[in-house]
Amino acid sequence: MQLNNDNPTIPKEEKQEGFGFLKGKDTKKLLLDGGLYLVLLILIAGIIIKEPSFLSFRNMRNILTQSSVRTILALGVAGIIVTQGTDLSVGRQVGLSAVISATLLQAMTNVNKVFPNLDTLPIPVVILIVCVIGGFAGFLNGFVVAYLNVTPFVATLGSMIIIYGANSLYYDYVGASPIAGFSKSFTNFAQGYFTIGGFRFNYLIIYALLALLFIWILWNKTTFGKNLFAVGGNPEAAKVSGVNVKKTLVLVYTLSGIFYAFGGMLEAGRVGSATNNLGNMYEMDAIAACVVGGVSFSGGVGTVPGVLIGVIIFTVINYGLTFIGVNPYWQYIIKGVIIVMAVALDTLKYVKKK
Repeated sequence: MQLNNDNPTIPKEEKQEGFGFLKGKDTKKLLLDGGLYLVLLILIAGIIIKEPSFLSFRNMRNILTQSSVRTILALGVAGIIVTQGTDLSVGRQVGLSAVISATLLQAMTNVNKVFPNLDTLPIPVVILIVCVIGGFAGFLNGFVVAYLNVTPFVATLGSMIIIYGANSLYYDYVGASPIAGFSKSFTNFAQGYFTIGGFRFNYLIIYALLALLFIWILWNKTTFGKNLFAVGGNPEAAKVSGVNVKKTLVLVYTLSGIFYAFGGMLEAGRVGSATNNLGNMYEMDAIAACVVGGVSFSGGVGTVPGVLIGVIIFTVINYGLTFIGVNPYWQYIIKGVIIVMAVALDTLKYVKKK
C-alpha cells in the first residue's frame, strides 16, 4: 500500500478518494445534479444584491400569490412530462377558460356586462363549466397522442392554435374588449385573503395547496399514479405488465386540461380582467418550472415537492427581474436560456444512466 507523502499515516488512494468530488466523474455528477441550481442561486443573489429590499415580507407574499396559479398549471403539465410528453397548449387553454369564466361572472351592475340579461352564475357552476371545457380539450389532446400516434409536441401545437382561434372568435363575438367588472363574490374568491398572526395570506395559496395535496395522493397512493410512472419509464414494459397505456395517456391529458381551466379562471379573477391573449406563453413557465424541479423529459421521474420548488424558484426569478427593472425582452432571453440548460442537463443525466 502506497503512503501519502504529506501524511504517511494516510494511504494515498484513500486521501484522493476523500477529495474525489473535486475532479473526475464525481465533479461531472455534481455539475449535472446541481449546476442549474447554482446558476439560479447566483441569479437570485444578484437580484438581492442589487435591491436588498427585494427580501421584504410584502414581496415574499406577492411571490407566493403569483406562484399559486403557476403551481396549478405546472402540476397539470408535470403529469404529461412524466409520460415523456409535453403540452404547448397550456397558455391558450388558460386564456379560453379565463375569457369564458369572465363573461359568466360579471356583476349585474356592470354597465358593460357582456350578457346583460344573464344572471351572474354561481362560482361552483362556472368552475364546472370551464373544467368540462378544459377537460374536453385535454381529452382531445390525449386521444390524438394515444390513439392517432401523433407526437405530443405536434398534437399540442395544433391544439394551441385551434384553441386560440376559437377563443378569439368568442372574444370578438362578446365585444373584443377587456372583460372586467366581476361580481364581488368572484373577486373575493380570487383576491380574498385571511390573516394569521397579523400576516395576510391569499385564498389562492389555499387552492394551490389543495391541488398539491390532490396530485401527491394521485401520484403516490393510487393505481393510476403507479401506471403513470410506469408508462413514463417504459411504455412497452408497462403494456406487457398489463397497464392500459392509451387509457392512462388520455386520462393524464384530460386531468391536465381540468387543471389549466381552473388555473385560467383563477388568473382572470387575480388580474381583474380577461382578454383572448391572457395566458400567452404560460406554458413556457410551467414547463420550465417542472424541469427545474426535477421532472425529467426522459419520463418516469418527478415529485410533487420538486414541482413546487421549481415553480417558486422560477417565480422568484420572474418577479425579481421585474422588480429590479430588467427589460421584459431580456427576461424572455434569460428564461429561454434556463429552459435549454435544464433540458440539456436532464438529457445528459439520462444519457449517463443509459
